[in-house]
Amino acid sequence: MSPIAGETKKRTCYFFDSDIGNYHYGPSHPMKPHRIRMTHSLVMNYGLYKKMEIFRAKPATRKEMAQFHTDEYVDFLGRVTPDLVEAAAEGSGGPKVAGLAREMSRFNVADDCPVFDGLFEYCSISAGGSMEGAARLSRDKCDIAINWAGGLHHAKKAEASGFCYINDIVLGILELLRYHPRVLYVDIDVHHGDGVEEAFYTTDRVMTCSFHKYGEFFPGTGDLKDIGYNKGRNYSVNVPLRDGINDDNYRSVFEPVISQIMEWYQPSAVVLQCGGDSLSGDRLGTLNLSMRGHANCVQFIKSFGLPLLILGGGGYTIRNVARTWAFETGLAAGMELGTNIPMNEYYEYFGPTYRLDVPQSNTEDMNTPEYLDKIKAQVFENLRQTAGGAAPSVQTQRESLKARASVALLLIEQAY
Repeated sequence: MSPIAGETKKRTCYFFDSDIGNYHYGPSHPMKPHRIRMTHSLVMNYGLYKKMEIFRAKPATRKEMAQFHTDEYVDFLGRVTPDLVEAAAEGSGGPKVAGLAREMSRFNVADDCPVFDGLFEYCSISAGGSMEGAARLSRDKCDIAINWAGGLHHAKKAEASGFCYINDIVLGILELLRYHPRVLYVDIDVHHGDGVEEAFYTTDRVMTCSFHKYGEFFPGTGDLKDIGYNKGRNYSVNVPLRDGINDDNYRSVFEPVISQIMEWYQPSAVVLQCGGDSLSGDRLGTLNLSMRGHANCVQFIKSFGLPLLILGGGGYTIRNVARTWAFETGLAAGMELGTNIPMNEYYEYFGPTYRLDVPQSNTEDMNTPEYLDKIKAQVFENLRQTAGGAAPSVQTQRESLKARASVALLLIEQAY
């Protein structure tokens, strides 16, 4: 481990709760919270604890979750258990389980989003880290906050989706909006960040920018033409990608788009969702990013020097997710991690190479230069139309903190 040359030291806060690895979606389910504990083991054994502050966040409360989600949905997550589901299936349990099947259907809690032991506690840990990270950024307690247990970008206001139940990202952004006039959300997961986009689709206080696989792929949203609505028109940016995009092509679209957004939108804080399913060889992904190609996005966003909340997300080849998130934790803390993985409790997961690397494969890249140029041209044209090319004026800059909080919480209500 060595310092990155020429970098100004950033105050980095890292959030981890050891309980997160105890939760299981089910033996055949691709989502493995265990990967966060694997990441943490690498972070600690590389010695990164010496370079940043480590916190165990207070789990989010029902009231905090209800800043975005409906009370009925949060209440359901708080009381549903595998035993209740089993009782309902057997026709037993009496009034306590009456209507449970109807509620599960209403809130989309089944199959991809199963009920498991400790579901609510798991959601609380994820959301708590993102909210506290955002709060510390807003209070100038750190420059970068990291919560690998967060980034669950598919959850809707009253519906689970895509392995996500509580949208910690939206909750974190709402926290940032109490103090920051404009927040930029960037998503590099292979799947479109639909839940976050939907939450802020009608406001110019948040610009969402998602780079994702598009076309017969979950969740089926994120077309180039999806640009926001009403006051939020042109404040949703979508970069639909084809299979197999490699590091060079990804960088050729990511860096120009982000640079233009920074110039036109002038955000005062950034949230970066670092889904690891855009890595080469992911169990559910179709892209072809190396560890360093993925990490370049983190380094590039960091280079703008804005308050930065870094979150996890997807990622289903868990040894590669742990490698990448550990490497990116190092970048956030200004350190380049060594190639040889140190001894740790999950060492055998990283065989046979035992190296901190996720290489690209020889998969064909279906993203031609012409296709990527077309996307960039359209995105740039949309950005030019945002408030006549100027960053939106935000009256709340001159209001009290209490008023800012009220405005921030109202943003979501306006979207529905």
